[in-house]
Amino acid sequence: MTAKGTPGGGSLRSGLTHLDAQGKVHMVDVSAKERVRRTARAEGRILLEPETLRMLREGLLTKGDAFAAARVAGISAAKKTSDLIPLCHNIRIDQVEVDLELQKDGVRIEASAVCTESTGIEMEALTAVTVAALTLYDMCKAVDTRMRIVDIHLVEKTKAPVPSRAQVDAPG
Repeated sequence: MTAKGTPGGGSLRSGLTHLDAQGKVHMVDVSAKERVRRTARAEGRILLEPETLRMLREGLLTKGDAFAAARVAGISAAKKTSDLIPLCHNIRIDQVEVDLELQKDGVRIEASAVCTESTGIEMEALTAVTVAALTLYDMCKAVDTRMRIVDIHLVEKTKAPVPSRAQVDAPG
């Protein structure tokens, strides 16, 4: 990756926030930033052989319910993101959802996450998708040696002001 752009065709903001003036890695100070409601949605896929898909569909994997395991693993991973990614802030997560959808050539995984914080929640959504995919891989590895985890990416992120207590309690 260069300062002019990212491999995906997007552009970088001028200056990388996790580097100080001397180019040393540091954690960004977000203490002066306002707490706002933030959401993020990420997705990815795991490509599987037709027989593996059939086994998933029919609940025939010897390790058990792969979708349930992947969903719980993704949610748990989102909650541990700051332990896994060194410069991520430890944030209070309000909600994480992980959805899995069988497709003709694999499983589509989508995670959404919500927080009210002074920094974003996209790393948590991406981590949820990644660990859910890894869990499916683990659940299926005895029957499918050709699996591939692909296309993990951020779909969207939002931020909006948090309504004051007076706004929430106002008659509508």
